[in-house]
Amino acid sequence: MRQLAFSANNRLTLLQCGAEFFPALIAAIDASTMEVFLETYIFSDDQVGGAVRAALKRAAARGVQIQVVTDWIGTGRVHSATLQREFDLAGVHHRSFNPWFRRGIARTHRKLCVIDRSLAFVGGINIMDDLLADDGSKLPLPHPRWDFAVRIEGPLVARVHLEISAQWHRLGHLKLKSRWELFRETRSRVRSSGEAPIVAALVVRDNLRNRRTIQRAYLQALGSARSSVLFATPYFAPGLKLQRALERAAQRGVDVTLLIGVGEFALQDAVAHSFYPRLLRQGVKLVEYGSTQLHAKVAVIDDQWATIGSSNYDGLSLFVNQEANVVVKNRKFCSELRAHIERGIADGVQVAYADYANIRWYKRLWYGVAYLVYETTFRVVTWSRYT
Repeated sequence: MRQLAFSANNRLTLLQCGAEFFPALIAAIDASTMEVFLETYIFSDDQVGGAVRAALKRAAARGVQIQVVTDWIGTGRVHSATLQREFDLAGVHHRSFNPWFRRGIARTHRKLCVIDRSLAFVGGINIMDDLLADDGSKLPLPHPRWDFAVRIEGPLVARVHLEISAQWHRLGHLKLKSRWELFRETRSRVRSSGEAPIVAALVVRDNLRNRRTIQRAYLQALGSARSSVLFATPYFAPGLKLQRALERAAQRGVDVTLLIGVGEFALQDAVAHSFYPRLLRQGVKLVEYGSTQLHAKVAVIDDQWATIGSSNYDGLSLFVNQEANVVVKNRKFCSELRAHIERGIADGVQVAYADYANIRWYKRLWYGVAYLVYETTFRVVTWSRYT
């Protein structure tokens, strides 16, 4: 795989849930003096969405250049139009990603923000109240949605800015020559020669230059794992390569634990369950999290490699949608994130192999049918194998 463009001398702050993320984001927007780029899958019409909108409008009133990208499906057709009208009146520039599927089926699932080219946020947190379900029902959750983001200062901000500004320009009316120049620019690497304090890289997934970049980053890290692997994801339906990499790590004696969100979508749970027997048989530990909605897409390997971002371990994130993760190589940061994941594991329920070794035939049939529907749909819409 093409090597990730790691840069050193970054300062990263881990933010858990909206209680830490939104005050930091709004404070940064209120302190902006030059420009704000924001990209999100969901920009909800709730109290939190209103607070972020107000901050963006205050910045625009000060003369700050504001560019906001929201996904047309994630934000919703009606609310996307409402946002457009409200932002137009306030001098906030807004573009909706892929309305009416004009650019195919891919969505932007990324959660990025860059402020004054000196501060960035990357993670899995949408612009919405994390005490409300994000499946469209807006039903109250028993506890805040379990999710993470990272606040970034240092050389990596330039890489995030390059990516998010390129997205903004791609959604405009660019000529072919300009699109080619953008393509070449985003392939360039932003590097730093230092060794400390934190070495990190931005890894993105799209359907042009980075089709399997995020999956390959996972595979490379799993291939070098020696002691422990902790993954957390709300949706689990890995391709064959990622599944095999998890199994091989466990077979080498690596302690592999997956924390999987359950209870949101019955079909998604059934698809995940179709993987359980083989993974458990190979020594992979599975823990189901149902205390509240698990939305985090995070991992820690050997306390030396960690990732936080928007990419789930399923077909949509790994092979269809646009995603963005940060990969971090720093023991202190990895230990901090590991402690969060371990607390999540403690709040979950570990799955025993006996629970799936002799399940009733109709459950086995349901899990098999669910996976077949999932894989077939994926192959039809992407014209590719689910690997």
